[in-house]
Amino acid sequence: MLVYQGREGRMSSSQDSATLAEGQQVITACAVIHRKGSNGHEIMVARRALTKKFLPGKLELPGGHIEFGETLADGLRRELKEELGIDVVVGDIVGAFTYVNEVKHSHSVEIIFFAQLANGCLPKLNPADHSEVIWINQDNLHIVEDENGSSDQEFPFLVRALDLLGRRTS
Repeated sequence: MLVYQGREGRMSSSQDSATLAEGQQVITACAVIHRKGSNGHEIMVARRALTKKFLPGKLELPGGHIEFGETLADGLRRELKEELGIDVVVGDIVGAFTYVNEVKHSHSVEIIFFAQLANGCLPKLNPADHSEVIWINQDNLHIVEDENGSSDQEFPFLVRALDLLGRRTS
């Protein structure tokens, strides 16, 4: 990951997601990876590794930080390949929100996209990033709210995405 450090334009390379951003704005892209399951449309959520400093064990939409010069779609594809070993086709934007990351001391802007697995690939978890993936549908959506709490900012987008997917005829 490239981290911009101040007005001088210095860059440093780091794989540590806990690299301090100290007041910087960080852009992240996440994916509503969806498929048609036996009980309707399903969305993949991933459980953050317990070793993560920021939100350990949280169920989340997979994705990550966009590097300097990357497009949102390219950065999202790169993050999903690094963290889950999957290739995806990135679709339309579902929504966006902002939050303050107290660990990195940064202000994050998260953009959420629809995406589908490419070529029937299956996730290969990187244990430094995630401990499991779960497919969520209308019947078990409550798992995310029960575990993450009602203040989880991604949850309304899960609800919205399932609603939008349910309206599709395919």
